[in-house]
Amino acid sequence: MKKVLCLFCLLALVYNSFACTNLLVSKGASKDGSVMVSYAADSHTRFGTLVYMPRGSHKPGEMIEIREWGKERFLGYIPQVPYTYNVIGNMNEHQVLIGESTWGGREEFRDTTAILDYGSLIYITLQRAKTAREAIEIYTSLADEYGYASSGESISFADKNEVWFMDIIARKPKYENGKNLNKGAVWVAIRIPDGYVSAHANHSRIDKIPFNDTENCMYAKDVVSFAREAGLYEGTDEDFSFCDTYAPADFSALRACEARVWAAFNILGGGMIGEKPAMDYFDFASGANASNKMPLYIKPAHKLTVKEVADVMRDHYENTPLDMRKDIGAGGFELPYRWRPSSFEVDSVRYTNERAIATQQTGFWILGQARNWLPDEIGGILWFGVDDAATSCLTPIYSSGLRAPKCFEKGNGHMTQYSPTSAFWLFNRVAQFAYLRYNLLAPEIQKAAAEHELGAMKIIPTVDEEALRIYRTKPGEVKEYLTAWSEKFADRMFRKWKELDEYLLVKYIDGNVKRQNQDGTFKDNGAGKNIPANPIQPGYSEHWKRKVVEDAGERLMVRPLEQ
Repeated sequence: MKKVLCLFCLLALVYNSFACTNLLVSKGASKDGSVMVSYAADSHTRFGTLVYMPRGSHKPGEMIEIREWGKERFLGYIPQVPYTYNVIGNMNEHQVLIGESTWGGREEFRDTTAILDYGSLIYITLQRAKTAREAIEIYTSLADEYGYASSGESISFADKNEVWFMDIIARKPKYENGKNLNKGAVWVAIRIPDGYVSAHANHSRIDKIPFNDTENCMYAKDVVSFAREAGLYEGTDEDFSFCDTYAPADFSALRACEARVWAAFNILGGGMIGEKPAMDYFDFASGANASNKMPLYIKPAHKLTVKEVADVMRDHYENTPLDMRKDIGAGGFELPYRWRPSSFEVDSVRYTNERAIATQQTGFWILGQARNWLPDEIGGILWFGVDDAATSCLTPIYSSGLRAPKCFEKGNGHMTQYSPTSAFWLFNRVAQFAYLRYNLLAPEIQKAAAEHELGAMKIIPTVDEEALRIYRTKPGEVKEYLTAWSEKFADRMFRKWKELDEYLLVKYIDGNVKRQNQDGTFKDNGAGKNIPANPIQPGYSEHWKRKVVEDAGERLMVRPLEQ
């Protein structure tokens, strides 16, 4: 009997990842020379845990059971390979990174007979690839062999030397006797030049294809001919646009998706997108002009640190025309979120809420860092966080690790079961409280996140140095050392965040703000009996107060008594 390996019993199963953002940073665009990819896995039903798949040897005949990532829908079986690599989250032991964002595309291009969805392919590929180029080849060849069970996707592929952007969509099915004769996918992948950055956020972004640049561009051989066959395109190969053909943009694709790319480029480019001011592309980002496309990649204003890339993932369009803190929807405490649904109707007119990079429904988010000057056992770091990027922090996990830290471990709670030892639930506790009085609590949370992340960045060179020493003298022990350090640091993060949770509750209970001494302790009333001093009551924002007056000023007005 063939042995069946259930790949996705190792994963945190989720529903619907249609809301993700990726940043891609080439090694020439980073301050330390590392390649970086960030990825927010957003879903309203996603529980944030850290995937761990140990390396392993497999016998002939072993099969992998495929269940659609996030939905648990059984899709089929595929053969296992003789040897698989260690995987931590979205990074493997060879420093290969993969992220994604779903864009759907054309509904008629869904293959109901396919076996491999994009999530299955990501983690299978991570188990098998040593480089980004090899990962692209594995991902696409498996899709062609077993069928692509997803719609349109943008995929980030990276290793310690290169980062690639791929757009992919299933071929329009042609069924005959229950089989799809057009099995697989059409796709194009472009390498981000050294010194440049890119981004994608739930919409196809590759426009014209540089067919002759075989070193920096890979593509399905039928990427154009299939579009002609499907009746989607009649022009020349040179004029062919992947995104216009397979994912024509509508208002939502621009305003809810490309706007996030615009926001990232605006920050990373220091107000410039390529050679133009970022505002020159605002008509595109705002959903007014689909033809004014942004470039696929830009040169950043300066070389980027891990912290700077992480902070872009926390953006809510602050200080732009889409700033979510500046209208009445923000309430009295400048909340940069709008709860779903994402649009609404008043007097038969449809309106949209902004969808920023940072969002409340994030399951987990990562910033993978691949460093080519170190052995693979040491070079890969997966900066991992759970829940909303703006109210959480990233903690470093070495990608050669032998286990996931307990607070991120699969089985430690789930979406319908609270766990006091789960980082996901702890970060959600803090976030939910922050959403009530955001302009007061968010700065405190962001300060705590910065302390943790900058502290990690400061100590990592020392950890690397010790790991190198072990690697040179006792190479078999270096992975255990890095695993133990990653666990210890994650545990420290968990303890600190628990303290933050308790501190915020004490300080901001009942809409008040307790007064504090210079050392951070809370002031008492002078009697020495743990009775606090009269609290601060900051009230609501000026914008909110004026809107309340417009709505109910006549009723609320303080009037002199009649004599």
